[in-house]
Amino acid sequence: MTQVDVYNLAERAFAMNDSVWRRHANPLSGLTRLWTCLPLLVLAIWSRVWFGWWALPLTALALLWIWLNPRVFPEPHDFKSWMSRAVFGERVWIDHRHDLPDHHQRMVHVLTWLSLPGAVVMIIGLVFLWWDWTLFGMAMTMVPKVWFCDRMVWILDDWLRAGGEVPGVRRDEL
Repeated sequence: MTQVDVYNLAERAFAMNDSVWRRHANPLSGLTRLWTCLPLLVLAIWSRVWFGWWALPLTALALLWIWLNPRVFPEPHDFKSWMSRAVFGERVWIDHRHDLPDHHQRMVHVLTWLSLPGAVVMIIGLVFLWWDWTLFGMAMTMVPKVWFCDRMVWILDDWLRAGGEVPGVRRDEL
């Protein structure tokens, strides 16, 4: 059975290249992606209650924002912020995860899986229009993502200490 590589699949779906990664390293991009994308998508889906079929274009707009977000912000002046380092840590994770220590690999997989129960609760809440389930599930989905970002900073730091390179970024920029 072939294992699906969700991390590379996501990178390809978002057409991430060196330029997009550098722009996404703008803290405004990383933070708005982290804190607005899922709430906007949830709100757009929920809006079927108020707008009926017009919720579909709103959902499409939310999905468009998710795709555009890494592209709309300019490249930051430097890459020293926590969010910039999280973004480049994710790049290291995607490109070199099999070269990383086992403790990082295990923890990233655990954090990825920890989002799943929240996503299920959130989806159930959206289907049945249970606002409390929806909000609780969304929170349960987002908390592991914040922890995931923190792990990405740690991965970047360990990678750089071990002499690794980050594609599209000079070592002195980090």
